[in-house]
Amino acid sequence: MLNAIKLSKSYKSGKVLDAVSISLEPGKISGLLGRNGAGKTTLFKILCGLITPDDGAVQYDSKKAKPIGAVIEEPGLYTYLNAYENLKLFAQIQAAPADRTSLENYLTQVGLPLDRKDPVRNFSMGMKQRLGIAIALLNAPDILILDEPFSGLDPTGVASLIQLIKTLSQQNIAILVSSHLMAELQKSCDYLYVIDQGKIVNEGPTQNLLNALISVYTLTGTAIEKAQSLQPYVLHAETNTVTINCEHIPVSAVLRSTLEEGFEVHSCVPNISLEQLIIPLNA
Repeated sequence: MLNAIKLSKSYKSGKVLDAVSISLEPGKISGLLGRNGAGKTTLFKILCGLITPDDGAVQYDSKKAKPIGAVIEEPGLYTYLNAYENLKLFAQIQAAPADRTSLENYLTQVGLPLDRKDPVRNFSMGMKQRLGIAIALLNAPDILILDEPFSGLDPTGVASLIQLIKTLSQQNIAILVSSHLMAELQKSCDYLYVIDQGKIVNEGPTQNLLNALISVYTLTGTAIEKAQSLQPYVLHAETNTVTINCEHIPVSAVLRSTLEEGFEVHSCVPNISLEQLIIPLNA
């Protein structure tokens, strides 16, 4: 669907991207994880054709004139217009279908209410992100690129946006999402790229990548701190929450024992820092 091959880009301040290669597949969500200033936005702008690389190439396997839809940095919205008016204006600019039925379908697709008539300056950050995604979908792209879409969202907004991204991937869209926060990408992505100082320093299927580096997990569940099967691994415990170290046993085995004991695990969150992922597995 999309192959970026050894992309490099430099400015007067120095090299921003250094031989970066990534691939995006239909129906898959890829994540780009890196600190602020690591080169994520520059890479996205090259993929979207907004700037040209000094070296390397981007190859698209698509017959569409506009194969990519994107929200780079913050959605560029007309704050004095409402959601429908914004969508219609962008549809006209992009020569996309601008009839009421099509536009209302896009609003419904991203979870925005059709009866919301006030200007978008009154919208929450989550609603603005959803409207930005609706605009990015106007030409039915094969590829969707979202730059830091979780920034400024509360936990409810993050969970809701993750669900929307997963739903869109089921429509056979290749999706690339960037963040400097690992938790959001861990919950949403099939494949993870880690970028640091303009280079891809680690990559792999998300769970494989994390499982190779993670030994500490935080579990939540009703009275889970009382589970005897967890006691050999507990680092910290409080009501309905435990932190465990599974350095010498697969976490799946620990979870299975806990379930067999009759305790329901509501969540299992890996404790890992971005710094750990920046160290390549083959280093």
